[in-house]
Amino acid sequence: MIYREHYIKQVREFYDSDLIKIIVGIRRCGKSVILEQIKEEIEQKTPNIISLNFEDKRILATIPNGDSLIDYVEKNKKDGKNYIFLDEIQQIDNWQDACKTLRLYDNSVFITGSNSKLLSKEFTKELSGRYVSFKIRPFVYKEILEYTKKLEKSSSITDYLVWGGFPKIFEFDTEEAKIRYLNDLDDTIVINDLINRYKIKKEKLFKSFVNYVLRSNSRIMSAKSIHKYIKNKNETCSINTIIKYLSCLEEAYIIENVKRYSLKTKSELAYYSKIYNEDVAFNSIRCADNRYDLTHNLENIVYNELIYMGYNVTVFDNNGKEIDFLAQKDNKKYYVQVAYSVADEKAYSREFGAFANIDNLSQKIIITNDDIDYSTSTIKHIKLKDFLVMENL
Repeated sequence: MIYREHYIKQVREFYDSDLIKIIVGIRRCGKSVILEQIKEEIEQKTPNIISLNFEDKRILATIPNGDSLIDYVEKNKKDGKNYIFLDEIQQIDNWQDACKTLRLYDNSVFITGSNSKLLSKEFTKELSGRYVSFKIRPFVYKEILEYTKKLEKSSSITDYLVWGGFPKIFEFDTEEAKIRYLNDLDDTIVINDLINRYKIKKEKLFKSFVNYVLRSNSRIMSAKSIHKYIKNKNETCSINTIIKYLSCLEEAYIIENVKRYSLKTKSELAYYSKIYNEDVAFNSIRCADNRYDLTHNLENIVYNELIYMGYNVTVFDNNGKEIDFLAQKDNKKYYVQVAYSVADEKAYSREFGAFANIDNLSQKIIITNDDIDYSTSTIKHIKLKDFLVMENL
């Protein structure tokens, strides 16, 4: 595995803090590896380390709850400050009470979890002011290049558009193996992490909902539009159920719901947003006959890369013309339009026309998979292959 300094440097300044360090993210994005890399870094200055992985059933059987965790740490800690690493902590009962107690006794506590119920309202209230969280994501393209080089393999931009960035995927050489792995991961997340954890009773309805949403990445959606689709499939549910299901997907870090900002109203449009998959593989494994949705996956990947670069991202409504992203960082604004290609005249007019009436004080950018440079005097064209290795816009 590669050393993911991008994330570790964010955690480093909190190594000795009494705040609980929470590392969250979707399953198999590399949280445990980052936790291990942090542990190895701290081991260089002290041996006072306790590390437990609660996906190990032997550990879970011995330490099933918060009280037994506190007892274990007390029996095994050394004199001085101790560094406690707890992987997949949500597996044990009353983990939050244990962590609150441990931090009071000269322990620096690091935890990971695959589910943002770690930070749901009840836990946020209990841990208020006592934690700092860091979200880990699947690989972006720069990390893919580094990892595949280490594996002595290669991965093209098209591979990225289809298979996304789950680290394990790059160990497989055949399409069949990749699909099998991703389907198993999808089943684990949807069935184990969602249906079982949230006790969802209408499994068929929920799976139909999930398939529709994950195939519809990079599109404007609302609970009402999803409800209409479900109703047309002759299945019954309420809009409140759809809202609940969307919340489940967000809490498991499967999707991100990005608000639209309107120039006309100078405010967020509350009822409509764009949904982006945490990884485009969730779309691809739902495509038949290798007809992968490269156009929407490309936009989804640009979103993921912008988030990785540290931009605050919204969808921008330019008086009825949608600009895919308003990306903001360090008091700078970038209007970003994404298209697979603008070689066709109609596509060129549509995509460049989205910037109409946007002043030239902010940078206007279009990102496409074209090799020809289509930049104008006011709009910068960035080729996808160049964008994917950039550190900033």
